[in-house]
Amino acid sequence: MNIIVVGCGKVGYALAEQLNKENHEITVIDSNASKLDRLMSELDIQGCSGNGSSLKTLHNAGIKKTDLLIAVTNKDETNLLSCLIARKAGNCRTIARVRDFNYYEEINFIKEELGLSMYVNPEFESAREIARLLQVPSAAELDVFARGRVNMIGIRVGDSSPMDGVKMQDIRSRISENILVCIIERGDEVIIPKGGDVALAGDKISFVVPVTEMSGVLQKMGVVSKTVKNVTIAGGGSIAVYLAKMLKQARMQVKIIERDKARCELLSEQLPGVMVINGDATDQELLGEEGIATTDAFVSLTNMDEENIMLSMYANEISDAKLITKVNRITFNNVIKKLPIGSVISPKNIIAERIIRYVRSLQNSLGSNVAALYRLNDRVEALEFNVKDTLKNKGLIDKPIMELNIRKDALVCAINRKGKFFTPSGKDSIQTGDSVIVVTTSMGLEDLSQIIED
Repeated sequence: MNIIVVGCGKVGYALAEQLNKENHEITVIDSNASKLDRLMSELDIQGCSGNGSSLKTLHNAGIKKTDLLIAVTNKDETNLLSCLIARKAGNCRTIARVRDFNYYEEINFIKEELGLSMYVNPEFESAREIARLLQVPSAAELDVFARGRVNMIGIRVGDSSPMDGVKMQDIRSRISENILVCIIERGDEVIIPKGGDVALAGDKISFVVPVTEMSGVLQKMGVVSKTVKNVTIAGGGSIAVYLAKMLKQARMQVKIIERDKARCELLSEQLPGVMVINGDATDQELLGEEGIATTDAFVSLTNMDEENIMLSMYANEISDAKLITKVNRITFNNVIKKLPIGSVISPKNIIAERIIRYVRSLQNSLGSNVAALYRLNDRVEALEFNVKDTLKNKGLIDKPIMELNIRKDALVCAINRKGKFFTPSGKDSIQTGDSVIVVTTSMGLEDLSQIIED
């Protein structure tokens, strides 16, 4: 596909990088020529210097032959105007990044009037991700499939865990018939397990489980899961505002520590019932006074990655709180994942996942589409495909899974059939109307048929 990305900030760069890896023709528009030069030197893409909401600039970028324009500058007005002009001049699909609270409250009206295909809000989506993690504090990662009926949970196998030394083929009889371990991360190694593989202490395992069985499964796995009642947030930016509102609705006590006094006054007006502390979250004495040692959860959301990492490491030393750390520049991913900073949230990656899922659905013409997509790490994707009748021609429907020549780097983890979730055995088959969850180390799958070896 021909795709124009307007804006090469953190989100724009992440999008250009990932879409380029999936062999799309990418052109990035930005008014900062030096940023563009750096981007083009690092990625095999085209650049166009100028204002993304200018008709002339869009023509220079090739709007007439563009299939999709994604506007992700730091100004909502620029993004919306870019999408409107692109829609009129190129008749292409458009995606806008919209962050302002006032716009976001009216986003459905704006989407309809401007003909947007999609809108994204990194701060809102990040807050929603954090809120989900706080509902299951024992999970390092939590992704949702089948419209909320199925969770994929990542946990660490402890030294005394009942999971230590257990073969994958024995887990269903020991724990539940409806779970399936789909990823084992052991150091730098990523394993899509077979029946004879064994989980070991220190491993991070990811498994699918119905929401209705989640609590019982975690208990059988020896995972202690306490309820989060109070949350301390370091940093009072937009993510903190969205998150505090969500947590108040869940009847949690919320405390925000923010160093900017004017921002604190605004937060106090926006968030009645939330305790707002004007102070430096890196001040150990202040953290002690505000009860960091006894808080149920500590969320680091300042504007500096290094500060967030340091705060979470300190909280890990003095408390057993659930830790969530915002990190935007995950350059040293192998190092970061070894640090005791809990669950890592990257707003740019969350939005990139959503947009890439949409792009893959646009490309799809074979009968199934990508309903959900999550990057479990930089080498593993979990995808949910909706299955349509045209897959019969590919030999996938009504055929036992054991007879399908499924590629070695892919695993069919779960099937949702008419609202009923199950983990398939070799004798089960995929049927029209199912949604199928697949985990793979082969990045860029666009269709369910691609899990079959040629």
